[in-house]
Amino acid sequence: MSARKTATAAMLAALAMVGVVATPTMAADGLLPHPGPEGLVWVEEMTGDGGVASGGAWEGLPTVLTVACEGGGSVGVTMESQQRRVAEFTVDCPAGTAGRGSVTMNAGVVQAGSFTIGVDASDENIRWALAVTQPE
Repeated sequence: MSARKTATAAMLAALAMVGVVATPTMAADGLLPHPGPEGLVWVEEMTGDGGVASGGAWEGLPTVLTVACEGGGSVGVTMESQQRRVAEFTVDCPAGTAGRGSVTMNAGVVQAGSFTIGVDASDENIRWALAVTQPE
């Protein structure tokens, strides 16, 4: 394996560990609950622009990407699987209450292995959370 591929794999693994939270509870003011055993990724809360990279997707199950946000504005969400864009949507983020957006992709749309999700917030003070699940 080349040094570049090794470095990329190490970075993706580190990002995946940052994005995966093992705590099954959420804060009282949390935007999304923990996804449980069907969850591949749960980002409990971030503010401003961000995203996550992870692995472990299986192409034999549908994939659900859910994003919740608040703060007055919106977030643009993109998901890529094996360097191919598989989802793109916008979520309105009202002030004082959470907005939510979700997309369900049929089995096979998200390929086996790694995927990335980008969140582009219209304001640096927008807080957001996301979950990726593969329900059986």
